[in-house]
Amino acid sequence: MICLGMIGTGLAVGALRRTDEDRLSRALAQRTTMVAHTLTAEMRRYSTSLLDLAGAVGAQAQLATREFEAITAATDQQRLPGATGVALVVPATGAEVHRVQATWRRAGSPDLRLRPAPGHSSGHLFVVLSRSIDGTGSSAGEDLAASPEATAALSRAREGHQIAISAGYQLVQDAEVPEGERQLGFLLAAPVYATSPSASDAGQFRGWMVMALRGGDFLRDAIGRIAGNAVAVTLSDPETGATAPVGRRLPAAGIDEGRPARTAPIIVPQRTWQVTVAPTDQVLPDADLHLDVVAALIGTLITALLAALTGAMVSSRNRALRRVDIATAALRDDISRREAVEQQLRRREEELVGFAGIVAHDLRSPLARITGYADFLREQAAPRLEPEHRDFLDRLYGGARRMQSLIDDLLNYATADNQTLLRQQVDLNRVVAEVIRDRVNGYDDQQPAIVLWPLPTVDGDPVLLHQVLDNLIGNALKYTRAGQDPRIEISATPQDGGGCRIEVADRGIGIPAAQQATVFTPFTRADGSQNYHGTGLGLAIVHRIIERHGGEVGVRANPGGGSRFWFTLPATVPRERAAAVPDRAGAA
Repeated sequence: MICLGMIGTGLAVGALRRTDEDRLSRALAQRTTMVAHTLTAEMRRYSTSLLDLAGAVGAQAQLATREFEAITAATDQQRLPGATGVALVVPATGAEVHRVQATWRRAGSPDLRLRPAPGHSSGHLFVVLSRSIDGTGSSAGEDLAASPEATAALSRAREGHQIAISAGYQLVQDAEVPEGERQLGFLLAAPVYATSPSASDAGQFRGWMVMALRGGDFLRDAIGRIAGNAVAVTLSDPETGATAPVGRRLPAAGIDEGRPARTAPIIVPQRTWQVTVAPTDQVLPDADLHLDVVAALIGTLITALLAALTGAMVSSRNRALRRVDIATAALRDDISRREAVEQQLRRREEELVGFAGIVAHDLRSPLARITGYADFLREQAAPRLEPEHRDFLDRLYGGARRMQSLIDDLLNYATADNQTLLRQQVDLNRVVAEVIRDRVNGYDDQQPAIVLWPLPTVDGDPVLLHQVLDNLIGNALKYTRAGQDPRIEISATPQDGGGCRIEVADRGIGIPAAQQATVFTPFTRADGSQNYHGTGLGLAIVHRIIERHGGEVGVRANPGGGSRFWFTLPATVPRERAAAVPDRAGAA
């Protein structure tokens, strides 16, 4: 009996170990697929953004510095994390350097100084217009001919009439970065052709729009939330045979050297890269439970009890064996339920990534072209149109802008729940001052009366908290009765435990008491708001952001009329909800 019991325990332990191995293998495979899909979607999003910029630059009849700054004004770290900047690059021979420099100085860059790379007198690739995204300064005047990788990417983009990506190389902006802090970067290049019928160079090649990114920063922002502490991710370019990876993301957890890494191809413009995903000891959240050891101990104990009771009562032995069977079945059911929950969570995450990719690529890109061309027509062709036709054109432009607002709200709502929290100390006085400055500029006839009491400095994500206060203050300004000046009061009170409660009170149209509990539901608008423009997503976004910060949000009637919105923030954002602000030294 003892021998049979030990054999059964050994078999159960072996089965559990095989089950754990199978779960780990499937978890790593699924995580690899998610990382690969996310990187492919992000690369497609960055490429689409660059193509939109190239199309807008090509649509200008006479491109100048002012038009370039307006076209690239929307590029920032929030929309393009990991990017160092965007620039316009033009080709020039050695004899054309002074002419090209004079041309772009007349176009609005009087301080431009082209710096030809030595040894490339037959051809140069000058950056003539530049916008820094990471704040490291302009790269105008640099000659990209000094970089073989950048030169090859620009050549492929022009020859193929489509966007191209470079091999990994050290960006020009990182030349002064200490060697231990350097990381490889890469370049996206899109050819620019003059498309305006009134342009003197219509149909001709103007140059390239380029976007520089650091590989490590791109990986961190693109797949940081998906990879977490479960896997280490390395992005490489097998076509070049280079040993140094394009980018690498190492989690805080240790890598499990005993398990092989998985690889997957990543389709990038005119190249194929490879992502390598290595598991850590946290690839499964319950991998440290050691169910095989627990099963061994339980089996040994049951075997000892069975051996002691065998001689006294055979029926007791049978009942004990049945209990073992029931316990084993329950354990397997629990494992199955855990696997089902994990699979459902992965599907939901993949659906969210897919949704964001569809909206960004299939809706935003064509809408950006519609808005751009409509605005171009309003500026260039409006004087030649009849008043009725100008009215139609203004309606087209206004409708496109409203659709853009709806798409932005949808994207903000979709990403508010899974965007990594960059936790730092946030001065709410400064945030509110910025919101008021941006919001109040448009009120000419109505002058808002705003009372701002001292606000605390809190722990949280500055971008998301800015979005919360912008939505609440914007609603307070917008939902005001016609002929009545907006009145807003913003205050804060301390909470037990070190947190705080922020209130935004207004004298607007108010919210019926029966609907105060539902206004934070997506696409829900209270009675009386139908005559005001809105999507019904603003308060839902506020709810998601505050919930991720570990706080609560609500609304109640304001004595004397209007509404009083409030939200709470804890003293410290829970660490499982937030990530510390990464070191962005040496950005370029």
